[in-house]
Amino acid sequence: MKKTVRQSCRWSLVLVVVAMLVAAVACKPAPSPTPTPTPSHKINPADFSSVINNQYFTLTPGTTFIYQGKTGGGNETNEVYVSHQTKKILGVTCIEVRDRVTIDNELAEETFDWYAQDKNGNVWYFGEAAKEYKKGAVIGTKGSWEAGVGGAEPGIIMEAKPKIGDSYRQEYYKGEAEDMAEVLSLSESATVPYGSFQNCLKTKDFSQLEPSVIENKYYAPGVGMVLSVMIKGGSDRLELVSITKE
Repeated sequence: MKKTVRQSCRWSLVLVVVAMLVAAVACKPAPSPTPTPTPSHKINPADFSSVINNQYFTLTPGTTFIYQGKTGGGNETNEVYVSHQTKKILGVTCIEVRDRVTIDNELAEETFDWYAQDKNGNVWYFGEAAKEYKKGAVIGTKGSWEAGVGGAEPGIIMEAKPKIGDSYRQEYYKGEAEDMAEVLSLSESATVPYGSFQNCLKTKDFSQLEPSVIENKYYAPGVGMVLSVMIKGGSDRLELVSITKE
């Protein structure tokens, strides 16, 4: 039977609609794959070691640093233990450091931090697993991150040869960990319960996530951090009390 003009138009319209549906199905994006660790192109495992002997940031397994002071929450004790454990991140073997914070003798936070030193002597921070506590129960893991996972990248926690004016990123995980540091001085003095120190490195530590908070940290050669003072956003002060070795 010969088709009328109207019938021809109707069939043409049907064909067009079908074609559009087929195209829409073909163009529909595939479901996003489950996120997996993505190595940073900047990291070459052959350039790193878990032996950390930077003069301002030495981490010898079996060493425990105790810091004490007053913070906004009360009397704080910070126990930093350099463990014998390691963790491989982006192919780099990192040393694991346990950091426990108690406020008025109650556990407030516990983190496991991972560090490695490059062949030039810079100490890199590769991530942390953090837990916040209240009355003995875990109430959050804010601040946790691992280099290569979810876009997180490692940063430099301590330069091999700091120079006044140097500014560097210590960590990066968008919205969770964005700490920065700036070198202010290489000739500071600091007196804490553990002793008096000269020629200390003084840094300004800050974060884009907490622009109203700034800390000054003092690092003594051959010892490490001896003093931390909040100069904006509070009056917290932590001093090195003791260093013990197994």
